[in-house]
Amino acid sequence: MCGITGWIDWERNLENEGHIVGNMMETLAARGPDASGMYLSKHAAFGHRRLSVVDLVNGAQPMIRDRGEQRYVITYNGELYNTPELRQVLESKGYTFRTTCDTEVLLTAYIEWGPSCVEQFNGIFAFGIWDERQQTLFLARDRIGVKPLFYTNKGNWLLFGSELKALLAHPEVRPQVDSEGLAEVFIIGPGRTPGHGVFKGIDELRPGHSMLYSRSGVKISQYWALESMPHKDDFDTTVSTVRELLQDIVKRQLVADVPVCTLLSGGLDSSALTALAAINYRQDGLGGIHTYSVDYLNNEQYFKANDFQPNSDAPWVRRVSDLYATSHHNIILDTPELAGSLPNAAISRDLPGMADVDTSLYLFCREIKKGATVALSGECADEVFGGYPWFYREEMINASSFPWAPKPEVRMEWLSPELGLKTKPHEYLKRRYHEALAEVPQLPGEDAQSARMREIFYLSLTRWMPTLLDRKDRMSMAFGLEVRVPYCDHRLVEYVWNVPWSMKNYHEREKGLLRHALVGILPEDVLWRKKSPYPKTHNPSYLSTVRQWVLRILDDPSSPLKNVVDVAKVRSMAQPDSPISNIPWFGQLMTNAQLFAYLIQVDTWLREYKVEMV
Repeated sequence: MCGITGWIDWERNLENEGHIVGNMMETLAARGPDASGMYLSKHAAFGHRRLSVVDLVNGAQPMIRDRGEQRYVITYNGELYNTPELRQVLESKGYTFRTTCDTEVLLTAYIEWGPSCVEQFNGIFAFGIWDERQQTLFLARDRIGVKPLFYTNKGNWLLFGSELKALLAHPEVRPQVDSEGLAEVFIIGPGRTPGHGVFKGIDELRPGHSMLYSRSGVKISQYWALESMPHKDDFDTTVSTVRELLQDIVKRQLVADVPVCTLLSGGLDSSALTALAAINYRQDGLGGIHTYSVDYLNNEQYFKANDFQPNSDAPWVRRVSDLYATSHHNIILDTPELAGSLPNAAISRDLPGMADVDTSLYLFCREIKKGATVALSGECADEVFGGYPWFYREEMINASSFPWAPKPEVRMEWLSPELGLKTKPHEYLKRRYHEALAEVPQLPGEDAQSARMREIFYLSLTRWMPTLLDRKDRMSMAFGLEVRVPYCDHRLVEYVWNVPWSMKNYHEREKGLLRHALVGILPEDVLWRKKSPYPKTHNPSYLSTVRQWVLRILDDPSSPLKNVVDVAKVRSMAQPDSPISNIPWFGQLMTNAQLFAYLIQVDTWLREYKVEMV
């Protein structure tokens, strides 16, 4: 993966603006630690920071390809998993290639097919292509939105970049946040409305969308969307199809010229990927694959089972690693570093994030990078196959809001009255919720229960899953680690989308379809283990640490946090003898400790980005 940025300006000569482009590129250095490159022309400037994964010598960017008198330039972040097939098709049309990297294949595909090239791609990507002769910029993002892409368009110029910080490095972009941006942070956050860049005037190119920018302005097109149609396969055929898709997906995503590993939690999703990867490695004579897991110092001592986290992961990690003879690495994190990394994680994400769920992944990726450059992760199987509590619990299914935040009044208790008046929390949340529901592709003739489950799946895939993908991208790319997400392959997502709930929930078991597809690949005990989410620390010292930190922030006269929270309420909640609530205010894992951690990240964000509330 890489970091990309670009600037199109119809009035300024950008050949003289390399220092500004350089500053924008520098903000993305962590995404691409291996090399950097810049392209400057009169009206277009591209920057690129490279993480070398395939064709380490010849894949430098921005990459230029001439065809006759036409010049095309690309800056690209991503991986194409069907590169061999695309190369073969393009060679049959007379094209020749100088490299073995997917960048050249993607650029050539654009030369051949124009904007419709994105329909040919199987992969994760965000890229910009400049057509020098036509004076047009083409931007595109992968179907699921694994790779980020933000832009801002003001008058006669447009900027784009992998991260918000790249745009904010431009002197014409101010870190302003209006009432809608504040609502995104405090009412939707740590989620985010698709397309919303939080900062005023900055937008996100939505997943499955492309943009053509010319002197005529911006034209955005949607090239992919979920389509609802009757599922015609019986259960056995469906199981077989899912199994075959997963086998093909993992095989494709193991391709790299650098060390590859899997993230192994001992749960169904990561264990399946590890098993399939290990089988591929064994067949190809590559030995045992490296696996990585994360846990916390003395976590077993403090762990208490609950409905959301029924058992600890450590024994299951050992079980799967031993079974598939992986070279396993268990990363142990401690409270001081977990809490101390909250500011760095917020800066890596450009926004307040999922608190210690972010920082643990941040530290985990730092350690993985010491031994690998590419990792396969089980992210998103729960959204695709139905693994979360909100697929099963009636009160969550029937909630009149996003099911991972069914009680928005909980978080409104700690917001300042002024912020509440400015953001109108109930109205904003309701509007965003109904906007999402209005997008759901309905299936005519579907009964009410099936239609509601389709809505829950759509909300999970388009509103919840982007939060986790954003987290995964930012925490991993903070250390130049490329994380691939096989369950996000669009072929799998498209197929399972139309599988009826009775099959996904076969025998009334979460992810029942996926479990049956893995029979014979995973042992029975791992296969039928009850879902346990991403591990968090149970050490009471973490709660104590973040409580004390928040109190110090509130004691600081210069703290910007005091402008957005009810200081008296938060101070009361942070007292050592204040009762602890285990009711999540976001997702499954964010409770009291995570609230304080989130507020620490908010304070960091407001300070470090010099946020101007307008």
